[in-house]
Amino acid sequence: MTVPLSILDLAPIPSGGTAGDAVRNTVDLARRAESFGYRRYWLAEHHFAAGVASSAPAVLIGLVAAATSRIRVGSGAVQLGHQTPLAVVEQFGLLDAAHPGRIDLGLGRSGQRRAELTRAVSRPPAHEGGGGGRVVDGLLIPPPFDFSALLKVPHLAFQASLLQQPGARTPDFADQLDEVQAFLAGTYTSADGLAAHAVPGEGADVELWILGSSGGQSAQVAGERGLPFAANYHVSPSSVLEAVEAYREAFKPSAVLEEPYVVVSADAVVAGDEATARELAKPYGLWVRSIRTGQGAVPYPSPEEAGAHVWTEEDRRLVADRVDTQFVGDPETVADGLRVLQRVTGADELLITTITHDHADRVRSYELLAQAWH
Repeated sequence: MTVPLSILDLAPIPSGGTAGDAVRNTVDLARRAESFGYRRYWLAEHHFAAGVASSAPAVLIGLVAAATSRIRVGSGAVQLGHQTPLAVVEQFGLLDAAHPGRIDLGLGRSGQRRAELTRAVSRPPAHEGGGGGRVVDGLLIPPPFDFSALLKVPHLAFQASLLQQPGARTPDFADQLDEVQAFLAGTYTSADGLAAHAVPGEGADVELWILGSSGGQSAQVAGERGLPFAANYHVSPSSVLEAVEAYREAFKPSAVLEEPYVVVSADAVVAGDEATARELAKPYGLWVRSIRTGQGAVPYPSPEEAGAHVWTEEDRRLVADRVDTQFVGDPETVADGLRVLQRVTGADELLITTITHDHADRVRSYELLAQAWH
């Protein structure tokens, strides 16, 4: 089955480039993606990363939607722990007012998820002892990454504190989602019966999505509310099958969906031949290393910069799950790999993220993939 392809963009800043370059590249790529036939174009939310310009997805969505005419544009995902449901609904209501019927509101957990991971630091990792991954019907499922060392980096907690008002508490994700839906429907009331209305936002024709990296609350809530779900193979490949299974098991038909609808993300780099694709993808491991050592995503290195890095065994272990599950090669090779991902996960749509140092190579990668896919 040939399913639609979509794009997840982080607005990457290449080494030697600026945030302005990244934003212009994002707008240009979105225009091209529309002509290539991609279904939707999502913008991620990341903070305190020198190599990523997607700190305000609603702003980028507005720029991209204004530069395109047909492709759906949305968030992958707004982190609800950093904003109130009302603020999110107002932002996306405004986007829908300007670009009706084209806006996706993807929601994810943030502060609540960090707290859970922090509590898990005291527990031994699930793959303690160096156990390997497994291959499921041709798809690599690597061992889970151990976040415990990363969560002990002092400045990460400091950065997280800057994303909320002092003393603020992140509510339960399910409760936040219920508030978002109530504001969109115009049915929000307080515990004592007072009504509140989001303008713009109430009645907005936005498509609501939940994004998740495991079989935890995000997958459960998406299923129970009958909403479409996006599972992250490119960020958390070890738990993608667990996530889609939990979502499907929890699914209940709703006014939105009669049956489960799953998007699965994948990281891919495509070029005219295998050797060129491998060269373009060379910086990816070094970039992932910068994230997992607590630096935050560095400006995306060039292949030459990546080639100068001296890799230790510890470095390689740190990024192995992400590097080993990146789809790299000529168009048919990558398309075949993505078909395996789609078949094993049962995905109804694939969400492709591609980062290269040179913008032209990134555009060409998406073009070649679209041609091989259809």
